[in-house]
Amino acid sequence: MKRALVYGLGVAGESTARALLRRGVEVIAADDDVTPERLALAAELKIDLVERPGERDLEMLIRSSDVVSPAPGVPETHDVITTSLERGVALMSEIELAYRWEQQRPGGPRPMLAVTGTDGKTTTTLLTVEILRAAGLRSVDAGNTSTPLVDAIELDLDVFVVECTSFRLAWTPTFRAEAAVWLNLAPDHLNWHRSMATYEAAKARVFVNQRADDCAIGFVDDNTVMSQVEVAPGRHVSFGLNGADYFLKADLDTERAGGGGVLTGPAGTIAPTSVMRRSLPHDITNALAASALVMESELAGPDAIANALASFTGPPHRLENIGTWGEVAWFNDSKATTPHAAAAAIHSFDHIVLIAGGYDKGVDLASMAIEADRVDSVVALGATAPAVVAAFGSVAEVHIVDDIPAAVDRARDIARPGSTVLLSPGCASFDQYKSFDRRGDHFRSLVLAAHADSRPDHSVQQNISASPTPGGSS
Repeated sequence: MKRALVYGLGVAGESTARALLRRGVEVIAADDDVTPERLALAAELKIDLVERPGERDLEMLIRSSDVVSPAPGVPETHDVITTSLERGVALMSEIELAYRWEQQRPGGPRPMLAVTGTDGKTTTTLLTVEILRAAGLRSVDAGNTSTPLVDAIELDLDVFVVECTSFRLAWTPTFRAEAAVWLNLAPDHLNWHRSMATYEAAKARVFVNQRADDCAIGFVDDNTVMSQVEVAPGRHVSFGLNGADYFLKADLDTERAGGGGVLTGPAGTIAPTSVMRRSLPHDITNALAASALVMESELAGPDAIANALASFTGPPHRLENIGTWGEVAWFNDSKATTPHAAAAAIHSFDHIVLIAGGYDKGVDLASMAIEADRVDSVVALGATAPAVVAAFGSVAEVHIVDDIPAAVDRARDIARPGSTVLLSPGCASFDQYKSFDRRGDHFRSLVLAAHADSRPDHSVQQNISASPTPGGSS
């Protein structure tokens, strides 16, 4: 590879450009949105940056490149993608480039574990890293995180856990993980993919390049995922609450002690759920998925898993309990950017005041309301407010507000003792916020400010239901 076109100079694009330059590859960059910061970056790197190239200029850029590396935000319908495919120029995401460079590492490549799915990727990835660290291995969460894989391979580590979005997997001709888990598949990112078929095909690439002694792991209750596991080249392993290789075993002793059972694998007991800081059903399935990853790759065992589960708190904005005041509990589930994730959160409670809505990704929101009987009131906001109202048409109380501050005020007015106020939008945040993190941070700050003069309840326990759905809003 002598010359590469990097399209998009965001976080992943910057890391990719720097990594290519370190390896002596000539880099030219293009971007649909050339900000002053990106111009300054290009000047620092001493590379050309072309803003929104026209058809002829784009054709010349692609024809003169050996590789095109699109940033994750560049959809498969973009001209740079379609033209590269038409001209036969290789498309490679940053995880593909990193994987190829890792294979050339003196002393040999280090193992890679991969996590994909519509929901639950981040939590499962972080938990897997914690388990590996508990086993004495140096690891990091890479890929769709603050550490692109092209940066992670420069670190002194023993193993990588790669969070794989469909955006990154779509352009991976050779990327391979010794063990890979696919958590679930539900409609999402249909403003990026051409269809659900191409979305599924991109996710399926997590298994495509595996070898016979690698391991493909899937959620037993997701028929689409399991159909892809069945044709994977590696060993086939399942996880789920019931009927899987890694499952939750009922245990009278743990139930008497207030636990919910025992995580169990093909080799026997892994850990009781009583050691977990939180054990909602999707916490349990995420733990089973992470356990399968580390045990099937023979990188960690039950002791490390139990130790990690005992200390793992998970990232914020995933059914984060902000507090309970006046017997009304407030939960921040801003990471629920899909109807699938919101439905899992809704299934966890009763008497919900639901705050939902946001940026329209072209996804049908009807599946959010599969258990509308758990919802007493809906506060709809954002660009998708009308669709939220339509989805929850059977709910007695539906309110439309302009933004999160108004939603918090309205929820305080209508919540009653025993209610759970749940921000689980089912939509992305881009209509009003730059990220789900900022949306969740704003929500949390508003809730805390609203109750600044009140003491939180410490004795109230919310009624949390069981659900077989993995990932949830994780």
